[in-house]
Amino acid sequence: MKRVLIICYYWPPAGGPGVQRWLKFVKYFRDFGVEPVLYIPKNPNYPVTDTSLSEEIPKGLEVLQKKIREPYKYAQLFSKKKTQKMSSGIIEEKNPSALEKLMLFARGNLFIPDARVGWVRPSVAFLKNYLTENKDIETVITTGPPHSLHLIGMQLKENLGIRWIADFRDPWTTIHYHKSLRLTKSAQKKHKRMEREVLQSADTIVVTSPSTQRDFQKMTNRPVALITNGFDTISLDEKINRDEKFSLVHIGSLLSNRNPKLLWETLSEICLENAQFKEDLVIKLVGLVSKEVKDTIASVGLSEKLELPGYVSHQEAQQYQHKAQVLLLVEMNKAETQVILPGKLFEYLRAKRPILAIGPEGSDIEPILEDVGAGVFFGYSDKEKLKEQLIQHYQNYQDNALENLSVAIEQYHRKALTEKYAQLIKRLS
Repeated sequence: MKRVLIICYYWPPAGGPGVQRWLKFVKYFRDFGVEPVLYIPKNPNYPVTDTSLSEEIPKGLEVLQKKIREPYKYAQLFSKKKTQKMSSGIIEEKNPSALEKLMLFARGNLFIPDARVGWVRPSVAFLKNYLTENKDIETVITTGPPHSLHLIGMQLKENLGIRWIADFRDPWTTIHYHKSLRLTKSAQKKHKRMEREVLQSADTIVVTSPSTQRDFQKMTNRPVALITNGFDTISLDEKINRDEKFSLVHIGSLLSNRNPKLLWETLSEICLENAQFKEDLVIKLVGLVSKEVKDTIASVGLSEKLELPGYVSHQEAQQYQHKAQVLLLVEMNKAETQVILPGKLFEYLRAKRPILAIGPEGSDIEPILEDVGAGVFFGYSDKEKLKEQLIQHYQNYQDNALENLSVAIEQYHRKALTEKYAQLIKRLS
């Protein structure tokens, strides 16, 4: 077994998408000759928790922990709700309050690259001692965001000459909300410099989308590997029956900057044209939903068709996915979000329900859907095509023939992706 040190912030009982990627890699690494050792914060401030994920942690896993100074805990004295949202990377970009503006400025300019930067120095000191005593560990992997964890990997490489893989679940300075942090020119330069140093120092960079791979490859001569997120095998508690209604189901946050007005307007038009469609339609938005999204749905007369279960556990979310008639995937209409391949996309593939995706032109989502035949992608100006597809889905629903005929999705199984990662680690060694 080749032992590898993995430095990550999000770990069970943390909930949300940030924890899934490395929980699953750790779950399967031993099958491919890699023994993971985890280093995580001892007192993290997780915005959401999901205790059910702890059941997937492999037995006998060595876990190292060290306390972290969490600025978000002090910020909660002023507004716990806003702090939790910002801590999870949820930033409302429209009409922020004075407090939110202040918090954004502090987040972007006082804590570079992010609010967990205070964990870097004590972690480097602790891990230098640990790695010196455990010389059989030759490789360190850091995963961000938070991207401050990459600074730990960079300093360990500089001090010990250890091999280092920098795993980016999301981009750094090109992430869609980076411009919302109200950065000064000096702060922006510092972010860019740190990003460049990390990309030039790591032995290998791993990213989750083709566009990020291309963007990073322009910034470094280091190898940039693509290992996407994926889906895992699940055992549902009971046999899943499809929703009786024509259900359109979205899993995850829908904030004001991710509000597909063309979808709500199109559904409203079809309801006016087809009374039976209106009778059968139900819209399920599972997760955090902004007031603006709810107001938009109300403005087109669809409030009575809306169900809002709120945040649910990962296991419950899987139930909603498998029961859905159609799964909704919505990404912001921004050039910066073309690179985003949300983890829910791959879980949607496993659910084998038709996927209806809306996002920016040139999105990395579209070629994956086309490649496996799992759904259809629409830009924000494709209203007529979207309407035609919704009507077709509804006709298939009425004929009991609404199916997802996807193929070759096993390439996105977590175990297959873990094998790919293990091979990368062994090549690096």
